[in-house]
Amino acid sequence: MNYDVIIIGAGPGGIFSAYELTEMRPDLKIAVFEAGNPLHKRKCPIDGDKIKSCINCKHCSIMSGFGGAGAFSDGKYNITNDFGGTLYEYIGKKKAMDLMHYVDDINMRFGGEGTKLYTTAGSKFKKICMQNDLHLLEASVRHLGTDINYVVLENLYNHLKEKVDFFFDCAVEHVKAENDGYTVICKNNEYTCKYCIVSVGRSGSKWMEKVCKEMTIPTQSNRVDIGVRVEIPAEIFSHLTDELYESKIVYRTQKYGDKVRTFCMNPKGEVVSENTNGIVTVNGHSYEDPAKQTGNTNFALLVSKHFSEPFKDSTGYAESIARLSNMLGGGVMVQRFGDLIRGQRSTPKRIEESFTTPTMTATPGDLSLVLPKRLLDGIIEMIYALDKIAPGMANDDTLLYGVEVKFYNMEVAVDENLECCHKGLYIIGDGSGITHSLSHASASGVHVARNIASKY
Repeated sequence: MNYDVIIIGAGPGGIFSAYELTEMRPDLKIAVFEAGNPLHKRKCPIDGDKIKSCINCKHCSIMSGFGGAGAFSDGKYNITNDFGGTLYEYIGKKKAMDLMHYVDDINMRFGGEGTKLYTTAGSKFKKICMQNDLHLLEASVRHLGTDINYVVLENLYNHLKEKVDFFFDCAVEHVKAENDGYTVICKNNEYTCKYCIVSVGRSGSKWMEKVCKEMTIPTQSNRVDIGVRVEIPAEIFSHLTDELYESKIVYRTQKYGDKVRTFCMNPKGEVVSENTNGIVTVNGHSYEDPAKQTGNTNFALLVSKHFSEPFKDSTGYAESIARLSNMLGGGVMVQRFGDLIRGQRSTPKRIEESFTTPTMTATPGDLSLVLPKRLLDGIIEMIYALDKIAPGMANDDTLLYGVEVKFYNMEVAVDENLECCHKGLYIIGDGSGITHSLSHASASGVHVARNIASKY
């Protein structure tokens, strides 16, 4: 059971590590260990009919398995250093951009050809946003769609499965440093390797924390983003989404000076739930196929919070808010904006009579009982600010789903090769706390694979 390279996690970081290694050094013996299932076995049991809420599966099919947490996302690859992670701080801005373009080329070869590449460069909306105290971040955005994203992943797996040993439903419990490499310990077996790449994603945050403690790898706390997912009729934002598709807009609140931002915009998409370490939160998907599109657009409004000494557990703070939402709503909660600003909870009747038809079954409730006042005030202020560039945003029937939380793993100390204090052990992707997006995580995988290949 000896390998040259073992990759822990089959998300974008792990996939692109395996791909680049097999391209550069096809003679290497490589294994990929994944706690979740193969792509074709990943299916959330929530059907909206017989099963309407999370049943806490052994492995959340939305969050884990081949393709990682991004497998059933809307497949947006943001090619930019302005957001999505801080990979450029380790490897340089030009190299980071080159790697993201390289990943885009691979996606096009494996089924993404024909999908559109949007860009905010030179957009008239940048001026319009600035005139209303909003700031549009620059990026090129490749939108694959949930459907085409699945096709790309399927083709990548078929390309890799004869070149790499995949171990699915095989969670790694421990990693031990040896004199000449590493031992990877699973429930029933142990495997050895010379080089080990850890790419466990956001869902592996607790495991990553444990491994860092066991191996004395330095870490530091990261930020956390907390907020809601907004759902509106697609026409309200169509002038932005038709040209830009994904518009990352940042606003600094007048009341507290906090930054609120739009995130993960899904034109004509649907709202979905996801399970992270037993906590149910909300997210969004969208499709390239017009037949699968809806009449609504959804996106997140998130407030970023950093904590200083003595408090370090930003993830624990966000989890406690999400658990409160789960306790009150039995999962995801939904509220009309008009009800929120009037201080009344939404009821099934009010949701049913809303002019905005929800794309997800959620429990009507009162988000003011869940979100801290400072965060909720910022979100409300942002909605009124967006109403200036997209009139109708602050309508009574705008739907707010809660809570949406973006857990950023603690930042692991690595060098410019993304190698930690144990030589030959690489920490990449969102599990490192360095990347926060599909494009950055994939690029980090290619970067590390090239470094390992150069050592042979």
